[in-house]
Amino acid sequence: MLNLKEYGIEMWPKEKIVAFRKALLDWYDTNKRDLPWRRTSDPYAIWVSEIMLQQTRVDTVIPYYESFLYRLPTIQDLAQAPEDVILKVWEGLGYYSRVRNMQKAAQQMVSEFNGQFPRTHEEILSLKGIGPYTAGAISSIAFHLAQPAVDGNVMRVLSRLFEVDYDIGLPTNRKIFQAMMEVLIDPERPGDFNQALMDLGSDIESPLNPRPEDSPVKEFSAAFRNGTMDKYPIKAAKKKPLPVFYQGFVIHNEKNQFLIEKNQKAGLLSGFWSFPLIERSEPAKSELNLFEVAEELPIESKKELFQKEYGIEVLWKESSFPMVQHIFSHRKWQIELLEGVVKEADFSPCADKEILWVCPEDFHLYPFAKPQQKMWEAFQTILN
Repeated sequence: MLNLKEYGIEMWPKEKIVAFRKALLDWYDTNKRDLPWRRTSDPYAIWVSEIMLQQTRVDTVIPYYESFLYRLPTIQDLAQAPEDVILKVWEGLGYYSRVRNMQKAAQQMVSEFNGQFPRTHEEILSLKGIGPYTAGAISSIAFHLAQPAVDGNVMRVLSRLFEVDYDIGLPTNRKIFQAMMEVLIDPERPGDFNQALMDLGSDIESPLNPRPEDSPVKEFSAAFRNGTMDKYPIKAAKKKPLPVFYQGFVIHNEKNQFLIEKNQKAGLLSGFWSFPLIERSEPAKSELNLFEVAEELPIESKKELFQKEYGIEVLWKESSFPMVQHIFSHRKWQIELLEGVVKEADFSPCADKEILWVCPEDFHLYPFAKPQQKMWEAFQTILN
């Protein structure tokens, strides 16, 4: 076990730890949120919720969680689902590698664990896409194992309780908070203990506008006692996402069908469908900030981009669209749209592309990520 004294952290004596557990769990029993994944002990359902909740708000997750379990109610269903299905049920949540890793983990459970969810912490941790936090959450909530689930909320609370002078954003420091939780966690109610700290960190001790005076454990908090709540947790500012500029093309035919293309490249938004997108040249990244846009391309250059890439004859329109913007964790996409119409007779498939003509009423059959949804919304604004 990590020696916390070497990091300047003095843990409480046993009696104080017991008192802390009671204060926290008494508050949780009275104030815990009524969430659908807290009404089940099914490890599969708990796993789905925990993966969805990573980097996503609770109120956003609930309908996705319910829809996911309706469409893919078992490990076997997830393991066997086509890629379009798993992307569709995850559509709009972002971080799509999460659901791809979930399918790989489900396939792993089918092949290695007879289609059952593994019951030990070590086995759960061996599954694709499951790290220490998720393994701890599932172990403690579904199987009542005394395993910590250390997320940002938990680290924020612990930082204030013990005035921890280590950046919670650095992965190398996670081991410090893991060791603290191994001392503090209630062995009788580990799942409730983990969830209580998460609830406390997401509400009363939230990153913005915390209410430390309302905390059920304020008497245990060194930061509250010493008036240093504004100092903790320590966390360096994130780097701003880099702008990336795209030319988007809203191409439709005389049957009101729209041209969409499947992204066959590995990486960001792989497997999703969208209007044709071509990345444009951009200024040096070091010279950009979030409020800059790409230099306006001449209209003829935009047309040439499409013609060269797709080889389709288009009657271009003079429509004016708002700029479409979407921020990922590390990139900010800025998409300028151009509208065109083709006659069906002019259309011939591109050998190296997966493209289709699709009516708007059939869009629901294809997984569309947020940038595509925003492009469609931008197009509709000119129709109203």
